[in-house]
Amino acid sequence: MAEDLNSMYHVRGQVKWFDPTKGFGFVVADEGGPDILLHVNVLRNFGQSSVADGARIEVVSHRTERGVQAVEVISITPPERDDTPVLTDFADMSPDALKTIPLEPARVKWFDKGKGFGFANVFGRPEDVFLHIEVLRQSGLADLQPGEALAIRVIDGKRGRMAAEVQAWEFANPKPGE
Repeated sequence: MAEDLNSMYHVRGQVKWFDPTKGFGFVVADEGGPDILLHVNVLRNFGQSSVADGARIEVVSHRTERGVQAVEVISITPPERDDTPVLTDFADMSPDALKTIPLEPARVKWFDKGKGFGFANVFGRPEDVFLHIEVLRQSGLADLQPGEALAIRVIDGKRGRMAAEVQAWEFANPKPGE
């Protein structure tokens, strides 16, 4: 399978929709043109298994006989939202205070998009960490798969340990000696 490297081009745009169950979605380029196919394998190479609808995205794409396809994700920025806390558990915390909490490596135990929540475990700790769908959306994700590796900021919420932010695994900062 020879690819014409001259047909590769850099695109900035917005995620029109992405369905992790189907394994694909589409990006609308800022400069217009046809929708760009975003396959889950391309997204996984970036370290994510989903992306939120409306997220800003930067990709390398190319034209094929079947249309335009993304071949590499360069960056993803979560959809813009107002400054209202995602959950009441965060209402008393400033966004700057949340950013001081270290990102920790974790693995998804289970997540049910229909129910809007699930749980993860931080490596080396026995307790479950609650994952809410709104935190995922704020972080630019749409869904999680069991066993998926993540980087999460964990707080002690009103109902126990919970994720305040979820990122791709590559963002985790393991403590020295771990």
